[in-house]
Amino acid sequence: MIDRAVEFLRAGTTLRPRVALVLGSGLGGLIELEESAVTPYAEIPGWPPSTAIGHAGRLIFGRLGEQPVAVMDGRSHLYEGLSPAQVTHGVRVLARLGVKTIIFTNASGGVNPAWGAGTLVLISDHINLQGVNPLVGPNDDSLGPRFPDMSDAYSVRLRELARRAGEEMGVALPEGVYAAMLGPSYETPAEIRFLRAIGADLVGMSTVPEVIVARHMGLDVLAISCVTNAAAGVLPQKLNHEEVLETGRRMAATLVKLLRTLLAKID
Repeated sequence: MIDRAVEFLRAGTTLRPRVALVLGSGLGGLIELEESAVTPYAEIPGWPPSTAIGHAGRLIFGRLGEQPVAVMDGRSHLYEGLSPAQVTHGVRVLARLGVKTIIFTNASGGVNPAWGAGTLVLISDHINLQGVNPLVGPNDDSLGPRFPDMSDAYSVRLRELARRAGEEMGVALPEGVYAAMLGPSYETPAEIRFLRAIGADLVGMSTVPEVIVARHMGLDVLAISCVTNAAAGVLPQKLNHEEVLETGRRMAATLVKLLRTLLAKID
């Protein structure tokens, strides 16, 4: 199915990007590419449509500045009832298309009370609490090794380039650890206290399966998280998804500018 998707997409564009972007909740829609070709996920073989609110569910090929890029405008999640293989299908396809660097973005809850809504954070590591791993089952050696190393899942080099891009814009980019939960319910205050105790700064429901697959296939990974709300129990208020989307929309322009500045630094 991966090969069918690659064949289908190669027939639709002459661009062969080496960099891909994955846009999370509320962070899509505002990114405009030159020479763009748009394909809904539902038209791509094996690619599940995105049903989550705030995820457009389309693949875009084009140029962001001088850099040819592939953009996943929205993603799939395990909580939608999909298998890990389905959730990570897009990353597999992009890697087979020739992508070497992939930049993930997501919306997250702030476990670290030092970061308020609207803070952009570079993910330095993750904690997988989703109960599944996309590499479970027989390994396809043509995709990657049986036991891939995850000690440097998030590229130090790319994080340094991102920090430089942020400095040029006057945007501070702290680093933190992202905890992935299955969802779709938000975490309880007790769960957030547990996450803080084990070293998490951020919490969300995505990204980690995709990062594991990206590293399995040898891609360089950067992940930028937008803190859209304080996690449960951090502040005396209820959580709602509209707040997540609204903060994402508010930060989208800053994130797009950061990505443009960063891409100019990536070889």
